[in-house]
Amino acid sequence: MGIAVGLSGFAFGVTSAGSGLTLLQTCALSLLVFTGASQFALVGALAAGGGPFTAAAGAFFLGVRNAFYGLRLSQLLALPRALRPLAAQWIIDETTAVSLAQPTRRSARIGFLVTGLSLYVLWNLTTLLGALGAEAIGDTEAWGLDAAGPAVFLALLAPMLRSTTERAVAGLAVLLGLGLLPVLPAGVPVLVSALAAPVVLWARGRRDGASSASESSETSKTSDTSEASEASEASEASEASEEEDR
Repeated sequence: MGIAVGLSGFAFGVTSAGSGLTLLQTCALSLLVFTGASQFALVGALAAGGGPFTAAAGAFFLGVRNAFYGLRLSQLLALPRALRPLAAQWIIDETTAVSLAQPTRRSARIGFLVTGLSLYVLWNLTTLLGALGAEAIGDTEAWGLDAAGPAVFLALLAPMLRSTTERAVAGLAVLLGLGLLPVLPAGVPVLVSALAAPVVLWARGRRDGASSASESSETSKTSDTSEASEASEASEASEASEEEDR
């Protein structure tokens, strides 16, 4: 996994250089940020003409998920305190997936180390090669390499959309982003599309609530019908008993 995903760093290097970042800035992003989705979002917003703060905000929102990964991995790996700040740099989708798939704590630590090290080294190496290649090529748009970033981003995102809710959030986010692109400054539609998650969750909550209310109503009706039937049977039995007594 480290080798397969690490090679996509080449696409980031090309995209970053094509968006106007220098070789040093491009390499610094991979060394210090080291989360592909956030890096692609940042350079994509800059390439579209967005301001640095807007681009950084979009990248930040995408990277927040790594903090939640850290909460889970801190319990699973139980690393010494001295190693935790170093390990935090490697908490990404791939290292989390590999670690959680292991049956024991020891194998989880090994999986985290091997995946994190291989990814970090290859991601930074291929970022450097991609940036150097982009400088040698010149105009990346003329070669169609400006589409490398979005293509890799979609390739990273698609396998994560497993449930209907996740696909609904992604679909609404795409509609918001594309629909607002012509009317809002570059980078802002990405931030607005983040509203897709609470909107979908709110709609799902209302649907589940309505479904629960409907089920409760049906259960209540069934109970009332059953009670009425039992009362009718008891009344008929009482009348039959009175007739026998007569």
